[in-house]
Amino acid sequence: MSERLQVSVTRIEREVEDAEELAAIARAAFAGPSFSPVDELERPWARVWVARGGAPSEAPRALGFLVAWHVVDELHVLNVATAPEVRRRGIGAVLVETALAFAVESGVRLVLLEVRRSNEPAIRLYEKFGFVVSGVREKYYADNDEDALEMQRILA
Repeated sequence: MSERLQVSVTRIEREVEDAEELAAIARAAFAGPSFSPVDELERPWARVWVARGGAPSEAPRALGFLVAWHVVDELHVLNVATAPEVRRRGIGAVLVETALAFAVESGVRLVLLEVRRSNEPAIRLYEKFGFVVSGVREKYYADNDEDALEMQRILA
């Protein structure tokens, strides 16, 4: 059995001390062109949350991140990623829960995202938080022409 992780999530807005750790998580999580959650901070509408922590016997480190765009009364989740060695241990759930709490506090009406049709663990996670499939974007992902499921959660 794995040692229990202690996790805290913070929203980052500027300088990030663990930028390279976040870049490594992104490289491990996403096929195709490189994606940097830190680069997203240059966009005033971007919201980036980082989960940090580890086992009680470890020094805290970046475990995952969620990037979303907040525009008027919508929050569009762009990327959720966790470090490969801590996947399926609740990091993604904590990040989604944090983003949804922000959305409620900010008066967001609709939360949107796209997910690969084959990413069943992510689809189950989003469904657990009340997201429903609202459409399909055919051949959405350029690396393999996979379809994306459009999912949404109406908050108000």
